[in-house]
Amino acid sequence: MKIDEVKKLHLKKYRAEFGCFLVEGEHLVLELQKAALHHPHLQRSELYVTAAYEHWQSPFRTHLISERQMAQIADTKTPQGIVARVPMPTTAAPVSASGDERAIYLHEVQDPGNLGTILRTLAWFGSFRCLLSPGSVDPYNPKVVRASMGAIFHTPLELDVGLDALRARFERIACLDMQGEPIQSAGFGSFDCYLFGNEARGVPRERLTDLDAQPFTIHGCGTIESLNLAATVNMCAYELSRSRIRSA
Repeated sequence: MKIDEVKKLHLKKYRAEFGCFLVEGEHLVLELQKAALHHPHLQRSELYVTAAYEHWQSPFRTHLISERQMAQIADTKTPQGIVARVPMPTTAAPVSASGDERAIYLHEVQDPGNLGTILRTLAWFGSFRCLLSPGSVDPYNPKVVRASMGAIFHTPLELDVGLDALRARFERIACLDMQGEPIQSAGFGSFDCYLFGNEARGVPRERLTDLDAQPFTIHGCGTIESLNLAATVNMCAYELSRSRIRSA
């Protein structure tokens, strides 16, 4: 792929057209190389490096480019000098959950930092799958990829999963709501799918009713009216991991 084509991958329409995305910096490339040991499609990644990284040890095909070319393909203002072009997963059909894996469903999440942070949390605890609704931020957006700190390679992702598809796939669905049982309650860990809404609008009330979603809440002192989405998912993932350990 020519440099002019690589730099187009900053835009979603070209990521979709070429079927690949970019990761930048030492840490993300190391995480990519680690993940490629277990995910064959990642082994087709290609590396672009400046002279400073000419001797970087990598299993990928590597291209030595100038600093000017690096500035063209990098998303950061002061690039380190190492960028990888990564093929996207090609799985079209939903993959069956394995073992005690739980699904985290995000409805129209918009903030790249929120999504990246959520993926990082899910990868940390493990045994989670992330489902994104239509209208959500692109998980291969450079800001999401950076915020995930490599978790995007380790957390199973499904895109464009409609709310209507959840009822057929999951027997028991939970959601976060201001009114509900506390997430510390014994029943919180017994659901198959956990539904979280858009940062500003949440999920339409009638859709939650259609899904028969069981409401749970994170109690606070009442000084402010809401929690950040990523913080909410983080606390729920932690509580679910605790319940998994207790029941083991």
